[in-house]
Amino acid sequence: MEPSYIESHRSGRLGAAIERAALWMKKCTLCPRLCAVDRMAGETGICRTGRHAVVASYGPHYGEERPLVGRNGSGTIFFSHCNLYCVFCQNYDISHGGEGTPAEPADVAEVMLALQRRGCHNINFVTPSHVIHPILESLAVAVEKGLRIPLVYNCGGYERVSALKLLDGTVDIYMPDFKFWDAEAARELCDAPDYPERARAALREMHRQVGDLVLDAEGVAQRGLLVRHLVMPGGLAGTPEVARFLAEEISPGTYVNIMDQYHPCAGAVRHRVINRAITAEEFREALDAARKAGLTRLDDRHRHWVQFEL
Repeated sequence: MEPSYIESHRSGRLGAAIERAALWMKKCTLCPRLCAVDRMAGETGICRTGRHAVVASYGPHYGEERPLVGRNGSGTIFFSHCNLYCVFCQNYDISHGGEGTPAEPADVAEVMLALQRRGCHNINFVTPSHVIHPILESLAVAVEKGLRIPLVYNCGGYERVSALKLLDGTVDIYMPDFKFWDAEAARELCDAPDYPERARAALREMHRQVGDLVLDAEGVAQRGLLVRHLVMPGGLAGTPEVARFLAEEISPGTYVNIMDQYHPCAGAVRHRVINRAITAEEFREALDAARKAGLTRLDDRHRHWVQFEL
C-alpha cells in the first residue's frame, strides 16, 4: 500500500496544505487554544513553539503497539512542548520542560529518511498537534528524497477538526489518546474543559479520513485509526463512556489500546485522586467495560500483566 502522502505531493495537495498552514501560523489557531500569535515571526503561545519544531529525540521504538513495532520498530520523532500540559505527564521534561533542539525542515526530513534507512516500519510523530506546519514542510523535502513509509500522527486528542483537514491525504495512521470523558476532570488535570468535546470531534474526523486500522500480511499497520486510552485511578478517565463512544459512534472495529501503565508523575503526586497507581481490579474493570461496549480489537499486550496480578 503506497503511503497516501505520495499522491498528495504528486497532485500538489501537500503544497497547498503547507501554504494554508503557514497562514494559520501567522495568527495561530492550529489547536483549540486559539492563541492567535504570529508564530511565523517567532512569537509563541501556550505551546511555547515558534516558527520551527523542537525535536527532543528520535529513533526506533519497540514499546509502541504491536502493529506499529513489527520487527524493526516504529520510527519515533518526539517533539518538545505540547498544547495540553497534563499535570501527570510521563514525558514531563519534554512536554513541560521543552528539552530539545530547534530543527529546520531539512533537518526533520533527514531524521525521517534516517529512520527509514534503519528499517523502521513508519514515521511516528509524537506530540505533533502544535507543529503541523513544520511537519508538512519537512515531509515535502523528505518525499523528494525518497521517503516511502507510512506516517503516524501520535497525539493527545486535543485537536481542531479544521486543522486535521489540512492533513487529509497526508497522514496514514492516526493514533490519538482519548484521555477524559468528563469535562471537569479535563479542566482540573490539563486546563482544557473542552477536551472531551474536541476529542470526540477529532476521532470522528480521523476515522473519516483513514477508516479502521488495516494491517499487512505480517501484521504491520499500513493505514487507519488506533486509539489509546489510559486507565486512571478512581475511574477518572471515564473508560465505560469512552468505550461506548468508540464502539457506537466510531466503529466496533476500532483498534484500541487500553493502557495500564499509569503512575503518578510530576504534579500528580500532590493530587488527591491520582497520586497512586491503578489497581489490578480497576484495570480488569476497564477491560470488561471495553468488551461490554462491543469493541472487538483490543491490543493484547496487557494479558500477562492481568494474569500475573490474578
